[in-house]
Amino acid sequence: MRRRRPYQGRVEEPYKVNGKITAQEVRVVGENVEVGVYSITQALAIAKEQGLDLVEISPKADPPVCKVVDYSKFKYDQKKKQKEIKAKASKTVLKEIRFGPNTDDHDFNFKLKHAVNFLQDGAKVKAYVHFRGRTIVYKERGEILLLKFAQALEEYAKVEQLPKLEGKRMFLFLSPKAMKK
Repeated sequence: MRRRRPYQGRVEEPYKVNGKITAQEVRVVGENVEVGVYSITQALAIAKEQGLDLVEISPKADPPVCKVVDYSKFKYDQKKKQKEIKAKASKTVLKEIRFGPNTDDHDFNFKLKHAVNFLQDGAKVKAYVHFRGRTIVYKERGEILLLKFAQALEEYAKVEQLPKLEGKRMFLFLSPKAMKK
């Protein structure tokens, strides 16, 4: 048996168009239009004369601002702008670097280089020391290791959260500093 989706109703239009505009007077803007305050009937006549729509773009203004424009093209442009804004919004990437409480210098430096690359690419870094079995007695070693790690990355990152023990792991969060170009 097919399951039916519940009725969602019609999607409300985000803008009031032509006859749906309720204000008595509106400020009219647009191409080939004398900018000014008109009564709603005059504004609708101006739009009709050009074969375009009257769209309320700023309802909270006093008087509301309406634009004489082709509504379908206007909606298309708005969607396009929203898409661009969404694409430009940066997505934060979180990279993890794992240490043991007895990590040697060579391993430490190797992981440090990776962290520098991650931070230069704009990613956040979550460094943690994982305590296995009885190594939990070396909590101080883990904390010292993470603080040394943060200090080594001082010019590339700022500490978002100082070392904190949660269960068998001690975490340190670093975020990239704004790079000077």
